Amino acid sequence: MSSLSRELVFLILQFLDEEKFKETVHKLEQESGFYFNMKYFEDEVHNGNWDEVEKYLSGFTKVDDNRYSMKIFFEIRKQKYLEALDKHDRSKAVDILVKDLKVFATFNEELFKEITQLLTLENFRENEQLSKYGDTKSARAIMLVELKKLIEANPLFRDKLQFPNLKNSRLRTLINQSLNWQHQLCKNPRPNPDIKTLFVDHSCGQPNGARAPSPANNPLLGALPKAGGFPPLGAHGPFQPTPAAVPAPLAGWMSNASAVSHPAVSGGAGIGLGASSIPAALKHPRTPPSNPSVDYPSGDSDHVAKRTRPMGLSDEVVNLPVNVMPVSFPGHGHGPAFNAPDDLPKTVARSLNQGSSPMSMDFHPAQQTLLLVGTNVGDIGLWEVGSRERLVLRNFKVWDNIFKLIQAALVKDPAVSVNRVIWSPDGNLFGVAYSRHIVQIYSYHGGEDVRQHLEIDAHVGGVNDLAFSTPNKQLCVITCGDDKTIKVWDAGTGAKQYTFEGHEAPVYSVCPHYKENIQFIFSTALDGKIKAWLYDNLGSRVDYEAPGRWCTTMAYSADGTRLFSCGTSKDGESYIVEWNESEGAVKKHYQGFRKRSLGVVQFDTMKNRYLAAGDEFVIKFWDMDNVQLLTSIEADGGLPASPRIRFNKDGTLLAVSANDNVIKVLANTDGTRLLRTFENLSYDTSRTSEATKPAINPISAAAAAAAAAAATSSTAGLTDRGGASVGGISGMNGDARSLGDVKPRITEESNDKSKIWKLTEINEPAQCRSLRLPENLRVTKISRLIYTNSGNAILALASNAIHLLWKWQRSDRNSTGKATAGVAPQLWQPSSGILMTNDVTDTNPEESVSCFALSKNDSYVMSASGGKISLFNMMTFKTMTTFMPPPPAATFLAFHPQDNNIIAIGMDDSTIQIYNVRVDEVKSKLKGHSKRITGLAFSHVLNVLVSSGADAQICVWSSDGWEKQKTRLLQVPAGRPATAQSDTRVQFHQDQIHFLVVHETQLAIYETTKLECVKQWLPREPSAPISHATFSCDSQLVYASFLDATVCVFTAANLRLRCRINPSAYLPANVSVPNVHPLVIAAHPQEPNQFAIGLSDGGVHVFEPVESEGKWGVPPPAENGSASSVPASTPSVGGASGSEQAQQR
Repeated sequence: MSSLSRELVFLILQFLDEEKFKETVHKLEQESGFYFNMKYFEDEVHNGNWDEVEKYLSGFTKVDDNRYSMKIFFEIRKQKYLEALDKHDRSKAVDILVKDLKVFATFNEELFKEITQLLTLENFRENEQLSKYGDTKSARAIMLVELKKLIEANPLFRDKLQFPNLKNSRLRTLINQSLNWQHQLCKNPRPNPDIKTLFVDHSCGQPNGARAPSPANNPLLGALPKAGGFPPLGAHGPFQPTPAAVPAPLAGWMSNASAVSHPAVSGGAGIGLGASSIPAALKHPRTPPSNPSVDYPSGDSDHVAKRTRPMGLSDEVVNLPVNVMPVSFPGHGHGPAFNAPDDLPKTVARSLNQGSSPMSMDFHPAQQTLLLVGTNVGDIGLWEVGSRERLVLRNFKVWDNIFKLIQAALVKDPAVSVNRVIWSPDGNLFGVAYSRHIVQIYSYHGGEDVRQHLEIDAHVGGVNDLAFSTPNKQLCVITCGDDKTIKVWDAGTGAKQYTFEGHEAPVYSVCPHYKENIQFIFSTALDGKIKAWLYDNLGSRVDYEAPGRWCTTMAYSADGTRLFSCGTSKDGESYIVEWNESEGAVKKHYQGFRKRSLGVVQFDTMKNRYLAAGDEFVIKFWDMDNVQLLTSIEADGGLPASPRIRFNKDGTLLAVSANDNVIKVLANTDGTRLLRTFENLSYDTSRTSEATKPAINPISAAAAAAAAAAATSSTAGLTDRGGASVGGISGMNGDARSLGDVKPRITEESNDKSKIWKLTEINEPAQCRSLRLPENLRVTKISRLIYTNSGNAILALASNAIHLLWKWQRSDRNSTGKATAGVAPQLWQPSSGILMTNDVTDTNPEESVSCFALSKNDSYVMSASGGKISLFNMMTFKTMTTFMPPPPAATFLAFHPQDNNIIAIGMDDSTIQIYNVRVDEVKSKLKGHSKRITGLAFSHVLNVLVSSGADAQICVWSSDGWEKQKTRLLQVPAGRPATAQSDTRVQFHQDQIHFLVVHETQLAIYETTKLECVKQWLPREPSAPISHATFSCDSQLVYASFLDATVCVFTAANLRLRCRINPSAYLPANVSVPNVHPLVIAAHPQEPNQFAIGLSDGGVHVFEPVESEGKWGVPPPAENGSASSVPASTPSVGGASGSEQAQQR
C-alpha cells in the first residue's frame, strides 16, 4: 500500500473517531494493521475481554512471529488461565490449557508442566511463586504494565503506536479544499455555490465572475473547528502535555502531613511464575528497550513499505530504527551556539569497551576516576578510568539459596538487566537494582576487592531505581519497582523499615534529600505523578504531575538548594524544568529539545552551575540560570539517540554511553590532568613489577589533581610513552583486559621494549583450551562462521547451504551461559526439526559462494548460497522471505549501521547493490570492481563503505550519496601471484578509521581517508596461504588461519606475530593436514581471547588460552628500574624488517 493510501486510512480513523463510530474505528485499526490503539487495548485487558484482546492483536502479530509476540500471547493466556482457576472453573481452565497454552510447550516444556500442575491444587496460590497473586483487577493491572513494555519493544509494532499529529477534522478540511479548488476551476464560478454531493465533481451552472472563497472562510461541509474547538478524541488526537497545576504547595509539607494520606503497608516477597517474564532490556522504560543502543523510532516517519505488511527484516533485523538519523532544528542543532565553556568536560579522554551495553553508571564519590557500570545483560564493571583498567567484572548471579525460584526462572529466560548502579555516600558500598526482583549490595575495599554484602528480594517485578540515604544518621537503601511501591531497607542488615504505597502506576525513580534536619523522598511514577514521603507511616505529603507525565527523574544541584527534573512523554516530548519547592510549581522550562526525542532522555547536574542531557545523538548542556541551550557536544560521534550520562563529583569527568558497548569519558582540563596522574601511576607500577598489578590508593580527587599538577613536568615523557599505542599499554599492564579500553594509534611505534612479546609455539593440546563442537554428519565444509552478538552461540553456514547453530546454556560449569571452550554446547534445532537451508541453483552448491549477515539482536539471519537471498527467523528457523534471484548471485552481505532497511549486497558480476528491504527496491548499483565482490565493511564514523573483490582491489564509497571516493589495488608480493579466485576481505578496526585487509598473500592495516597501507605482514616463502583472518572483539589482536592448518595470533598495533597454534594442538594424529584445514575464523564479541575456526571437514573448533595465562603469547619479562630502549622495528609496507623478519612463518 502506498504512503498516501496509508495516510488516508489515518484520516478515516480520525473521522470515524470524531463521528463516534467506535467499533468501526477499532475494526479498521485491526484490519489495516497501521495503528495499534494502546488505550483501547488497555481497556479490553482491564475488562477481561480476552477474545477481543487476541482478535485485536491478530491484526498486528501472531504467536510465533518473534519472542516478544510469544511473550505477549503467553502472558494474556496465562492470566486467563489463572482467572479460571481462581473461579474454580476447572473445565474452562482445562480448555484454556489445551487450546491456548499448549502451543508454548514446544518452546518451554518444563514451564508448561508447571502450569499444568496448578490444576491439582485447591488454590493455585499454594504454588510458592504465585503465593502473592492478588485479586483479578490488580493482577490484570500488573500484567498490563508488562504487556505495554513488550509491545513497545516489539519491532512489529514499530511506527504503529503513535497516531500522526493531525489537526482536528483533517479529512473534512481536505475535502473542503478540494471542493473549493473544483469551484475555482468552474468556467463561471458563483459566489455562493450550492454543493450537495461529493460523488461527482462540482461545476456551477450560471455565469459569474466571482472567485470562490477559501475553505477557511467559507467551509462547504459545515463549520470547521476553531482552535481548541474539537479537543482530541481518544488516542487519535495529538498528545500535547502541558505542566499541570500542582494541587498542593510544597511550602510546609515536610512538617505537616496532607489531609488525605495514603497508608504505608508492608509488602511480601516477590513472585516468580506470577510475574510477567519479559526480556531484561524491556523492563526499564527509562531507556529504549532491546539493546542499550536501541532507539525509539519516530512516530511520524514517512518511510512506508510498498507491501501490505512489511518484511520481518525491516522490523527486527537490527536495533536501529527506520530512518532515524540526527536532524538539526533551528535554535538547537548539533553545532554549539558558541564555544563551550572551558570548565565543561568536552574532550574524549578515554574509550572503554564494557562488552555489553551500559544501562547505568556512577563515579566513586572520593576516588573520582573509579567508574561503576551496569549493563543490559546484568554485568557489573568497575573501571579505573585513568589507567584504562577494568578492575572488576561480575556477571549476574543469585547469591542466596532462598531465591532459588528466581534462579530457576532465570535459567528459563536469562534476560536480566541492570536498571541502576549507585555508590553509597562514603563509597564503601554500592548497590545494583536489577530488572528481576532483586537488589544486590556490594562492599568495596579498594582496588579489585569487591565483596558480597546483601541480597534483597525487593519488589514484585522489576526494581526500577535505587538510592542511599541516612535518615536518623543510619545508612539506608531506598528502592522502587513495578509493584507501585517504595521501600526502605537497613543497609547493614537488609531489614525492611518502611513500605510506601500510594502510587497507581509502577514507580520509576526515587530522589532522597534533606532540608535542615528533615529527611524526605521524592518519587515519580509512570503516570507522571510525583509524590513526597517522610520516613513514617503517614503516607504521601504531596501529589502533583510532572511535565510529560511519563518517565521522570529528579535531581538536586550539588549544594542541595535547587531541584530539577527531566522527563519524556509517551510521544517523545522531553522536558527539563526547575521546581519552586516552596510553591510546588515549575519555575523554569529549559529549551533545546527536538519535537520528539528518540528514547527517554537522561540528565545529570554538574555542581551548582550546569545541566546536561543525552538527546539527538549528542550531549546537550544548559547553564542553570539560562533556559536557552548553552551548547551541544558530539563526543567524536558514535553516540546513540539518547545516551546515558554521568558526571563525577567535581564535574571534571563525564561518562557517556556510546554505540557498540563503548563508554566514552569526557574531560575538561582538570579532568585530563587527573587522568594523566593515574595513567602515570599505572605506568610506573607496571615497570616495577609485572607480577604486581597497579594498585591505586584511595586518594581524593583534590589530592590526585594536586599530584598531577606537581608531576606534570617530570612525567610528561612517561605520559607520551604510556599512551603511545595499544601494544604499549598491553605490555605495561601485563593484563589483556585493558586492551579493549584504548583507542589505539595504529600508525605509531614505540621504542619500549615492553612491546616485544616472545613468540609462543603451541604444539600440544594441553597448551591451550580447544573444543570441537558437536557435528552434523550432513555437513562437509564450513564456508561462513560467526558468533551471535550475545556471545552465547555460534552460527555456521556449510557449503551445502545448511546452517548450524550451537548454543551454550547456563550451568554450574558455565554460569554466564556464554560460549566457552570449557563446556560443550548443544547443536540446536527448533522442535519442528526443520533446518535453515538456503535456496540453491541447479549447479552444485559446493561450488557456489556462500555469504550471510546476522541482525544485531540475533533475531534474523540473511543468507545466500548461490541462489536467492533468504531471510530466516533464528528462533523458529522459518524462512521469512526470499528475494533477488540470480543471476547475478550474492557473494557478500552487510547491513548499513544506521538504517536497518539498507543492505549492501556484493554480487558475482562485480557490482554492489544498495538494497532497501522495506520497499523491496535497489536504490543504487555501485560499479568499480572487475571481479566478484568478496568483502564489504561500513564505518559509521566516516560514513563510508569499503569494498574488496577477487580482483585484489579496494574501493571506498560514500554511504551518503554512494559516490566512489578512492580506489587502490592491493600490492601482491612479487613471485606470489594470487589465485584466480583469491578472496580479499575487509574489516573495520574498533576506531572505525583503520581497517584490516586479508588476502592469501598478506595481512595489512589501511587508513581509510587516504587509503594508505600503514602496516603489512607477509608470510615467509614457502609457507601456506592465509585462508581467513579477523580482529578480536577489542581490535587489539588479529587471528589468522592458514591452509596448512596453523592458526596465528598477531598484535594488531604492529602486526607482530605473538602466538602460533600448530595443527597437532587441536587435530587428531590420524587426520591428514592438507585435507583438513581452517577455511574461516570468527572472534567472540565480548571475550578478546576467544575465537573459533570452521574447517574443511565440516568441523568447528573453539579456542581459548589456558586459564592460568588468560591470554595468547608470553609477555616480556618484568624489569626493575627504568625500561631500557631498543631500536624500533617498524615493518614497512613492502614487508617486515628487523626483528620482525625473524618471526615470519
